[in-house]
Amino acid sequence: MENSKNDKSDLLEKLKIDRQNLPEPTQVSLKKSIIIAIISFGLGSVFTFYFLIPTPAASDMPIPQIEAIQPELNAPLETTSKETQIDSKLRETPATTTILNASGYITARRMATVSSEVMGLIKEVRVEEGKAVEEGQILAKLDDTLAQVNLNLSIAQLETLQAKKKSAESSLAESQRQFKRIMNNAYSSEAEKTQSKTNIETLQANLVAATANIKVAKLEILRQRELLADHTIRAPFSGVVTMKNAQPGEIVAPSSAGGGFTRTGICTIVDMRSLEIEVDVNESFIGRVYSGQKVEANLDAYSDWTIPATVIAIIPTADRAKATVRVRIQINIKDKKILPEMGVKVAFLKSL
Repeated sequence: MENSKNDKSDLLEKLKIDRQNLPEPTQVSLKKSIIIAIISFGLGSVFTFYFLIPTPAASDMPIPQIEAIQPELNAPLETTSKETQIDSKLRETPATTTILNASGYITARRMATVSSEVMGLIKEVRVEEGKAVEEGQILAKLDDTLAQVNLNLSIAQLETLQAKKKSAESSLAESQRQFKRIMNNAYSSEAEKTQSKTNIETLQANLVAATANIKVAKLEILRQRELLADHTIRAPFSGVVTMKNAQPGEIVAPSSAGGGFTRTGICTIVDMRSLEIEVDVNESFIGRVYSGQKVEANLDAYSDWTIPATVIAIIPTADRAKATVRVRIQINIKDKKILPEMGVKVAFLKSL
């Protein structure tokens, strides 16, 4: 029995695995795995291309036509590069005639802030920004109650003087009749004759004074009518309203009265037909500019739009701070897109 147990224990000892003596497993790094995968993919692609894709037979391949290819070999090479196209355009474009560049602004020769000649309360304003107005058109109205009363008073005074004149004319006519009777009576004394003549002369003087007073009253009526008309503000010229400066209920005065609610103007009107360009030219290059010179202008708002223009005049004074001379340029076209105070760049052209 003991021998059999020993045999079994020996067998069990032989079946045991000694883990300390086992060889360590080799680990493949990630980099080597990627390289092996790429090589495998390349070999598979080559195998597929050469062995699985059928190649056309030599008889199926088209035979090139020598006659068709030969003229193309003799033809000149066509260049389609961008540099070649640019060079050709430069050769076709004539040389520029610009001799000087400058920048400036669009200005208006006729621009006015319309106000009133008298101080008054604004009752009505009939304009808005951007509205076109004609010469003489009513822009605003002031409170004219007092001016209307003064006019009516002047008319009443004229009527009174005209009545006095008629009275003087009647008295003069009666004095002249009495003078005739006295002169025809043989019993009239010299004193009566002298008194009658004096009365006629006095009434004639009164009549002259009444006539003069009537003339003064008529002039006063004209003055009051002008004062009444001053309460209606009209456009001095045709143009476009660019700024509205007052509202109904405010006080307007020819000059500032010192209050924050007193306006000095109703609105600003610009005559769009008087627009021109003003630029400052460095005094070192002013010799290149002359009156009547052709100019090309480009607005900053529409840089691709070239506007023809002409030099009007060179202002005969220089700005010592900037060392520039101001030049006026006439715009040869009229367009609604050209607005006052727009920035503009100009190119002075050489005379051909």
